[in-house]
Amino acid sequence: MKKKVSPFIIIPLSFFTIIVIGTILLALPISTKDKGLDIADAFFISTSSVTITGLSTISNLANTLSLFGKIVLLLLIQIGGLSVITISVFFMSVIGVKIGIDNRLLVKETLNQKSLSGIVRLVKKTIKYTFIVEGIGFVINMIVFRNLPFGDNFLISLFHSVSAFNNAGLDLLGDTSLQLYSNNVLLNVNTSLLIIFGGIGFIVVDDIMDKKSLRKLSIHSKIVLKMNILLWIFGVLTIKISEGNSVTFMQSVFMSVSSRTAGFSSIDMSVLKTITLLIISFLMFVGASPASSGGGIKVTTLYTLIKSIMSYITGRKTITSNRYISEETKYKAFILFSASSIIVATGIVLLTIFDNLELAASLIEVVSAFSNTGLSVGVTPTLSIASKVILALIMFIGRSGVLTTLMMFNKDWYKKKRNVEYIEEKLLIG
Repeated sequence: MKKKVSPFIIIPLSFFTIIVIGTILLALPISTKDKGLDIADAFFISTSSVTITGLSTISNLANTLSLFGKIVLLLLIQIGGLSVITISVFFMSVIGVKIGIDNRLLVKETLNQKSLSGIVRLVKKTIKYTFIVEGIGFVINMIVFRNLPFGDNFLISLFHSVSAFNNAGLDLLGDTSLQLYSNNVLLNVNTSLLIIFGGIGFIVVDDIMDKKSLRKLSIHSKIVLKMNILLWIFGVLTIKISEGNSVTFMQSVFMSVSSRTAGFSSIDMSVLKTITLLIISFLMFVGASPASSGGGIKVTTLYTLIKSIMSYITGRKTITSNRYISEETKYKAFILFSASSIIVATGIVLLTIFDNLELAASLIEVVSAFSNTGLSVGVTPTLSIASKVILALIMFIGRSGVLTTLMMFNKDWYKKKRNVEYIEEKLLIG
């Protein structure tokens, strides 16, 4: 019998393949205005683009990359945001190629779906939705940057729209992200909306468009919307309170939205108070929503953890919207949270050892890499090669998915569970 290749191996492998191709292209002399990037920087930036993170070892991409390099970066972000598998299945469906069970299974795992039902239709809708939203964002950006020469305006507007929707955080605006545009209402609103529409996930958007009523939405959609709104409000209030008059209300709003794995910054991160960096780290760690272009442990995981803890305290079952949250869901949530915390903690220790960074700086860099956010206090370009490799690996795990990464080691993934009963043992905990 032919052994099946696990989709949990194919998914990370597809991302890694694009990263390698991106590394080679960015290392070419034609990709920069000078002599090309060294292999370490090319690999790091390619990884950051494909994993839609936004951390960069090059402080000013606009001045460093040539037109060819910028186009390569744009394509890496778009492919990384949609995923190679999703794009491949879309083109297969367009040209009429029959899509088999194996490919449908890959898309199911890539988009984090419960079943194979309607999976190809979902891919088509996702691609269409992506290009429509990015197109609208592009047109608005053209208005924002209308004073620039048409060629520069076109490229910057397109790049920024794609980067914002995919929550990538990379830009061609210089070495200060959006700080020079912190008072530009149109750019801040447009960027924030692109981040939000990319971060809540197409499944929720499709549900809203289909049901046309908040009351009729699925439980998943209601949880995602509720948690996102609460986290946005929490971020705005806490950032504004902690920083006081040193940040405007609009900057607080933008940073609250961007911290949820987008990575653009309208304020200088290096001058923020430690408490603000902790707040931003929390928002990054939680991240966006399932089946979106954002990273982090996801809002539904946080919701499940909170509900589980509350049910333990009250001694009741874990109920939401008159539905019982399954033991499997709670188990996955706690595994995801625990494994993610271990990865982040390990990364912080290693960066502190290799580069002797302050704890707050290490925390921001590692959480930013893990959650595929891209926010930084400005130390990324100065990191040692060892730290760059560590962050690249963490970015890769964050984009592939912690649970997917763990399942790579499950050789019996395709086998049915054996109904073997074991005697229960209650261990002493706490």
